[in-house]
Amino acid sequence: MESKEIVKFGGMEVNFCLDAPETNYQITMFKVVVMPNTRMPAPHYHESFDETVYGLKGTTTFTVAGSPVEIGEGDGLFIPRGVVHGFENKTQEIIEFLAIVNPGVFRPVYFKEIAEIINAGGPPDMQKLWAVMQRHGLVPVMG
Repeated sequence: MESKEIVKFGGMEVNFCLDAPETNYQITMFKVVVMPNTRMPAPHYHESFDETVYGLKGTTTFTVAGSPVEIGEGDGLFIPRGVVHGFENKTQEIIEFLAIVNPGVFRPVYFKEIAEIINAGGPPDMQKLWAVMQRHGLVPVMG
């Protein structure tokens, strides 16, 4: 799976495979690589798109609607819009999963803006992070 664009931030790497314009805005597809003991910055839900994840390498611990879900190699998970979720790598291994967003409204610019905040050094400015999330259709939820 060849990536067209790679964005790195906070122990994660997002490798875009299909951007929305390539699919007539039907889906966006990207591979997420997560370093050991790394978690996403903020639990959230999506206002206008669903997300499906498929485990490629290792085990990712998702929390979906307050319940833990382990996604290993070959496991799939559908996260409908409006459902609070997040993920983390609780292992000492690098993990990978594929994410497909439907419809394809989620673009690489979101991850670039997030990376700019997280890679700025020091603790991330959560107000800025949340503003970027909201601008791109993600609603952060206090964890």
